[in-house]
Amino acid sequence: MIVLDEQLLGRNIEAEIAKWYQGTVCFITDLRPQTVIKDDAVAGLLCHENQPTFLTINEKDFWRIIAADSRYCVVCFSLTDSHAGDIPRILRFLFSYPEFKIKTKRMGKIIRVTAKDISYYTFSHREITTISIKKRQ
Repeated sequence: MIVLDEQLLGRNIEAEIAKWYQGTVCFITDLRPQTVIKDDAVAGLLCHENQPTFLTINEKDFWRIIAADSRYCVVCFSLTDSHAGDIPRILRFLFSYPEFKIKTKRMGKIIRVTAKDISYYTFSHREITTISIKKRQ
């Protein structure tokens, strides 16, 4: 399950991801309809789903803030609002890495994707691991 942050609504990102991702693609607001969902409530909602991967461009409120948990994955894209449409392409690229390719390997990771690298920490290892994108290309 891919869960998009509400600020990504209205950009057709969910439809683009659904073209290649075989699981469910929805918005965080679908998990608790007709309510305002504050950032600090996201982890609790994700824990009630089956291994969700949450996507956001709101990295300042999630990266190094949200606790890593073995029941979910969070991907923080270091993108401006005007470049949010690049998420499906970047996500597919991210999922090509062995560390993130399958759902069970993503669980427990909080990931930050920039133009230069991919960084992450896990529920069992708070130290940040960084993978240079340039090395892979």
